[in-house]
Amino acid sequence: MVVFCVVDDKYIPLFRVLWVAKTPHFCGEDDCEREGQYEIRLEDGETVWAQTQQERDEVLKQLEVWAIGEYGGDDADDSDEDAPEEP
Repeated sequence: MVVFCVVDDKYIPLFRVLWVAKTPHFCGEDDCEREGQYEIRLEDGETVWAQTQQERDEVLKQLEVWAIGEYGGDDADDSDEDAPEEP
């Protein structure tokens, strides 16, 4: 089971990720060093920055794999195995 993802050369526990930006950062400030990077917000107000869309997508993929393993995924609710038989 995957429990870590790598963002900007840092191993991040997946359970700490609160959200991942869909679009790259743009604030318009002249001295901004994060333009074009993707924000990944963690617990306790921390942020890490994915350098590329590919790096951001890899985090999303690993979160999905982790969630499927942790919660059984979307297919768990579609199962009719526990449904009572119809008369």
